[in-house]
Amino acid sequence: MITRFPSVALVAASVLLTGCGGGALAATDHASAPTPASSSSASPSPSSEISAEAAARQLPGVGPKTLGRIPAATEQVVLVTGRGANSPVSSLALYERTDDGWEETVSWAAHNALRGWSDHHMAGDLRSPIGVYSLTDAGGLLKDPGTKLSYDHGSGFVSPGTGFEGEPLAGSFDYVIAINYNRRPGTSPLDWTRPLGSSRGGGIWIHVDHGGPTHGCVSIAEPHMKELLRTLDPARHPVIVMGDAAALGH
Repeated sequence: MITRFPSVALVAASVLLTGCGGGALAATDHASAPTPASSSSASPSPSSEISAEAAARQLPGVGPKTLGRIPAATEQVVLVTGRGANSPVSSLALYERTDDGWEETVSWAAHNALRGWSDHHMAGDLRSPIGVYSLTDAGGLLKDPGTKLSYDHGSGFVSPGTGFEGEPLAGSFDYVIAINYNRRPGTSPLDWTRPLGSSRGGGIWIHVDHGGPTHGCVSIAEPHMKELLRTLDPARHPVIVMGDAAALGH
């Protein structure tokens, strides 16, 4: 059963402070660490009994250190591979775990943050965080397109103004998937809770591409967002593996 989050009207005018890496002004900080995507916190499923070597070969460019952070129970991986450490251009592919290993089902062009990637993301650095993060919650200005993820449909998902290349941002938050970096899983993407503190940023999402770099998020075309939302299944413990190609190769 899909959870419907209550409306978050109080943050409607401030969504740009929380969405796409703008969490520096978040109102609430917590000392506890976020819940990471970690192999130590999940039990293996029958279909996960494949060798690490086989899985690594079928997640292109993913090295053993990164692979080891994918929970054993995960059966869906969104793999975002950046063109370079300082590049805003990337690709997004969805992999499904099968009895024979990982199988790519779709692959699309994507954008990431203006200045590329960071393994220690900070609010305002205009870099996307490198890592492996779970995907549990979604939302958007438009109604639920048929996702199994918890979905918050509300007017808070607005993005006025223009992007770094002068492109309009309207519609960027028609659909979003919250990346569980420095946030509390199980809440609306608009939730301002920042377990690592506001200085570490937040509001890192997958959202609709506006034709240019983001502040910290990953973006893909709107039809692809709808397809991704309809495909991700919380019962399959989806995660996103994201970073520049060199970082992911470790």
